[in-house]
Amino acid sequence: MAIRYQLIRRPPAAVWKVLEEPSCYADWVVGTHETAPREGNWPELGSSLAYNIKLGPCRVDGYTVVRRYEPPRCLELEARAPFGNARIAIDVRDWGGDSLVIVDEHPLSGLGGKLHNVVLDAVIQLRHRDMLGRLAKLVERLSPRPPGAEEADHE
Repeated sequence: MAIRYQLIRRPPAAVWKVLEEPSCYADWVVGTHETAPREGNWPELGSSLAYNIKLGPCRVDGYTVVRRYEPPRCLELEARAPFGNARIAIDVRDWGGDSLVIVDEHPLSGLGGKLHNVVLDAVIQLRHRDMLGRLAKLVERLSPRPPGAEEADHE
């Protein structure tokens, strides 16, 4: 399993605002080029988003299904693509008024499931580092701190 965490200097409600907005998905999920609603109302249980990944001139289509939705703490997704499925669990914890976001991902089936090893986990870790950095920047951009709040961060 590949587990990574990121401190986002905004409250959990600000993180959830981004996680619950389907139009933001491609902005923070690494590799995702375009997204569109597929079924249900994102991110309700069982709802899904279609996405595509561009690999040079090739395009791979897939979709992500919500398997667990317990705001403001837990969102679990199943990413389904032609090369396999993966479970992605996102845990959002209040951390002194900020958010500690923990992502836990592992392949369920397909090529990733067959080849799952520490090397694949290391690659997933690199992807998560980029993904969580993007999520943090997006949350912080969409939810600016009130004036004077930055000084409190440095005390």
